[in-house]
Amino acid sequence: MAGRIKDEDIQLVRERTRIDEVIEQYVTLKNAGGGSRKGLCPFHDEKSPSFNVRPSVGSYHCFGCGAGGDVFRFVMEIEGLSFVETVERLAAKAGITLRYEDGGHTGPRRDPNQRPRLLAAHREAGEFYAAALQSSRDAEVGRQFVRDRGFDQSAAEKFGMGFAPRGGEALVAHLKAKGFTDEELTVGGLAASGSRGLYDRFRGRLLWPIREMTGEIIGFGARRMFDDDRVEAKYLNTSETPIYKKSQVLYGLDLARRSISSSSQAVIVEGYTDVMACHEAGVTTAVATCGTAFGEDHARVMRRLMLDHDAFHGEVIFTFDGDEAGQRAALKTFSGDQQFVAQTYVAVEPRGMDPCDLRLAEGDAAVRELVASRIPLYRFVLDNMLGKYDLDRGDQRVDAVREAVSLASAIRDKSKVDELLREIAGRVGTDIEQVRAEHRKRTATGAKPAAAPGAPATATAEAPPAEPAGQVVSFGAPQFADEREALKAIVQFPHLASEHADELDDNDFTHFVSKYLWKHIQGMTWPTGPDTTWLPRLAESIHDDDARRVLSVAAVEPMRARENNTGAVVASVILRLQLLTCGRRITEVKSKLQRTNPIEQAESYNRMFGELIALEQQFRTLRDRSLGGDIPS
Repeated sequence: MAGRIKDEDIQLVRERTRIDEVIEQYVTLKNAGGGSRKGLCPFHDEKSPSFNVRPSVGSYHCFGCGAGGDVFRFVMEIEGLSFVETVERLAAKAGITLRYEDGGHTGPRRDPNQRPRLLAAHREAGEFYAAALQSSRDAEVGRQFVRDRGFDQSAAEKFGMGFAPRGGEALVAHLKAKGFTDEELTVGGLAASGSRGLYDRFRGRLLWPIREMTGEIIGFGARRMFDDDRVEAKYLNTSETPIYKKSQVLYGLDLARRSISSSSQAVIVEGYTDVMACHEAGVTTAVATCGTAFGEDHARVMRRLMLDHDAFHGEVIFTFDGDEAGQRAALKTFSGDQQFVAQTYVAVEPRGMDPCDLRLAEGDAAVRELVASRIPLYRFVLDNMLGKYDLDRGDQRVDAVREAVSLASAIRDKSKVDELLREIAGRVGTDIEQVRAEHRKRTATGAKPAAAPGAPATATAEAPPAEPAGQVVSFGAPQFADEREALKAIVQFPHLASEHADELDDNDFTHFVSKYLWKHIQGMTWPTGPDTTWLPRLAESIHDDDARRVLSVAAVEPMRARENNTGAVVASVILRLQLLTCGRRITEVKSKLQRTNPIEQAESYNRMFGELIALEQQFRTLRDRSLGGDIPS
């Protein structure tokens, strides 16, 4: 049995793990100023990026859905792992050996190294298969296939291609000699167990390693090479394992991710050799699914990489065969097109050639031209839609127009709607006004498109999401702006705020949430320099959900500070808070004085009058300091 991970090891993992580097494996982040980075939230669908990351404090927060926390919380949420599993995974990446305290673990021991062990096994398998392709006599058929498809040895090595020996036990023997167990090989999908023991999952097949975005091999795609292969399927893929989920993996994404992010373009092809052909031809944004249809999970991965938030920015280009199956695939894609905000296109080679065949027949330029000749997906769908009708008949033309105008509501760029209506009129052979009338009729009777599931309520970085219903005043209200700024300064730069902490007291915070947070902050030891562990330790001490959410926002919302004036800005926002407190106190004392009889209550009156004089002097001092230029406009 093993107990809990030692606290000092957890802190070491946190210190050695940059939160932005971890998050960028799932989300494209762009600089947002003030040390903050921004991208599309991976936890809900959104059109505008509201997901903020503050590397300096090791925290993230989404102003749309409210998700937030540290690097451990992010990995737990995105991967569905427990806290212990998350720490173990990050520790493995950082090269940290974890220590466990005795006791505290009542269930069966789970191997904390399962994922790194499975990845290591796949890494070894990839090297074994690649070597076999280059040197094995049986692999000549695979080498010939590579040459026949127009690829040289350099291309095969670039994509890590390999060959599985025909015998069926070579990989198992190799990996067991490296110290891997039968369980690791079967759980990872590299081997299977039969009546005669363990045997290789892939035998006598040409292989492509399937990698996650980080470049780690998590599975393989295997093509049939021999007629006597007892498995008749042309392609086999690794079955789902703890490290491989086919609905979330795109082949070639490890090579294409940077090009996709920088160009805001993605080309979705249908096979491994098509990805290779595109990349070799210079189309480095090409990826493919792994034995499954392109689905919602794939779309979410692509949208995060493309930072797909501008309605008319970016392109998703699907390539399909020109046959009936390809047309059905395109129509299915159109039905799910709302997954993308980027413009969606389709590139179909008229003769039915896929990118690999096209490159082989006509060269690299032809592949680039195929992608460049893309047409809007709605136009491709229109062609198929009108093909169902006999346009020589008047009644069929009316029916065709009525169905075709439904496409107008799916066009993202509304300035192009009339262009489509004219296109329908020309294609059908009818008057444009008749088409416009049908469109107006449909628009008048049709319901407005429903909001995407999980769409967040309106919220911006300037105005955090409102508190739950039932609170009298939200902490996001304008009157608490200075308290929010002060909290941001404290949690983002505690080593700078510590110089002014003694000047603050409980009365400086007026909202119940900020009071609660300040109370917990006072219980912390102030750091003397930048400390990425300070904020997570503060968060762990807070158990109120509202307060945790506000803290998460304060940790990532940019301050109006530059690197060369951060200290002055931190001092100024704390000074501003003190000015407000002093001003409130002056107003309160003046109000009491007005209600106090100076003759009948002379002692109380004189005491309050003296207090007022002192407060006004304090206010003038604070104001003079603020007028010295520290407070940003």
